[in-house]
Amino acid sequence: MSTTATPATTATPATPATPATTPTAPRGRAARVTLRSLQVLLGVFFALASGAPKLIAHPTAVESFDKLGWGAPGMYTIGALELLGGIALLVPLLSSVAATAFIGLMTGAFIVTLTSMGGENAATPLILIVPLAWIAWARREETSRLVAVLRRR
Repeated sequence: MSTTATPATTATPATPATPATTPTAPRGRAARVTLRSLQVLLGVFFALASGAPKLIAHPTAVESFDKLGWGAPGMYTIGALELLGGIALLVPLLSSVAATAFIGLMTGAFIVTLTSMGGENAATPLILIVPLAWIAWARREETSRLVAVLRRR
């Protein structure tokens, strides 16, 4: 009987981490596709369905902001924030920051809807916070990259 010695451990070359394998990125392909799809869906929603009507002064937006007492300046400001934030959701480096900013905006929308508009459709901002929080959390490594880029300048 002969015995051969085998090494107890074998060294494997270290591979650099890719965005798909970093601890903060969703692990499965389905999760990554779902996350990216949510980013696109919410980006388009905020930019086109929510921000654009305010920027073109659609009568329903004008009526809502007049009812609040914010008028055209408030309407255009919120519309611009939604348009720019929707675009930022589509930019990988800005996605986490944009999602976090939208969480703040949706919190404000919820409070305003409850206090000034009788609570009608108050659940909508709360529902939007859930996927925005997932995007902000899953893409949080992008915030670190953004800070590093800004510090280099």
